[in-house]
Amino acid sequence: MSLKDIAKEAGTSVSTVSRVLNNPHHSCNNSGLEEKIWEIAKKQKYTPNINAKNLKCGATNVEKHYTIDIFLTRFSSLDEDPFFKEVYLYLKDEILEQGCILGEILNYLDIISLTEKSVSKVPFKSFDEVVSIKQKQPLSTIEHKKDSGLIILGKCPTELIQTLKKRYSYIVGIDRNPTNFEYDEVICNGMSAAEMAVEYLISLGHRNIAYIGDCTYETRYIGYYQALFNHKIPLNHSNIYPSNQTKKDGYKIMKSILEKDVLPSAIFCANDITAVGVLEAIKSSRKKYYPSVVSIDNIKESEQTDPMLTTIDIPKKETGHLALTLLLDQIKGKHKNNVRVELPCKLIVRSSCYSKI
Repeated sequence: MSLKDIAKEAGTSVSTVSRVLNNPHHSCNNSGLEEKIWEIAKKQKYTPNINAKNLKCGATNVEKHYTIDIFLTRFSSLDEDPFFKEVYLYLKDEILEQGCILGEILNYLDIISLTEKSVSKVPFKSFDEVVSIKQKQPLSTIEHKKDSGLIILGKCPTELIQTLKKRYSYIVGIDRNPTNFEYDEVICNGMSAAEMAVEYLISLGHRNIAYIGDCTYETRYIGYYQALFNHKIPLNHSNIYPSNQTKKDGYKIMKSILEKDVLPSAIFCANDITAVGVLEAIKSSRKKYYPSVVSIDNIKESEQTDPMLTTIDIPKKETGHLALTLLLDQIKGKHKNNVRVELPCKLIVRSSCYSKI
């Protein structure tokens, strides 16, 4: 697909498409146009021919350019995860600024079907069935991507790590849950972030604190429990609400909490988008019940809630910058042992929390 084809489908000019795809600092006046152009380019697997561009401009010493693929571990698209979508947008700018090529955006099914091309085309197969098929395939059948790196957004399932390593020699992960040094990582420790959030609620006098989030090998759940333990507050299992950490889940779970006779005075959500659903459910209720709500991520939507959401900030721009820096460092042979970079998180106090003291 050419720039002209993308421009036609997006309903804009070729020059606008060129600026969006080739200039990481360009911002469209028309809201949503930039994302639409990138969506069309990704769907059609368009990648700019950077070497040809350099030669056209008269460059004689053309530097090698690397393709960077992105793996979404939790959802099928970036629109389903606002936190990682914001990380991706910073990452995309960094990739283009460093002269790299933004490659494929892959999801769970794309990865587990690497050894069986037809698997992803059979919609009635469950995830378990697809994983079972994949595990029967020898790793030797996986095509190795030369001069390509992979950045993993989110917690990678253990069973997929060897598949990824067979396809990519260079991998960096971005997450709140560190692995056992399986690959290079940039993290903002979820356990520390959760402890900070719950400690803040406790400092306001709250003792009956609910948790809404993932409970499976999840550092944020451990941090929640650790903060309670540190203050000798018994863990009340009726206050634990496992969720898929989506806005819909947050809304649904909060509706079920509102039906209870004894209500928590505070709620800790594992991520902001869950908290957004929680706040919407509280606002739509006829009950005069206003619990303190705190979460983790500091996505843009957290500033638009009513009340504004108190949250733990994770530095998304720095995360994207360091992830690509580590990946290029690997590719250029600057380091071989797996490393982990941990960034600090900080509390952003807004109006969704109140003092009980």
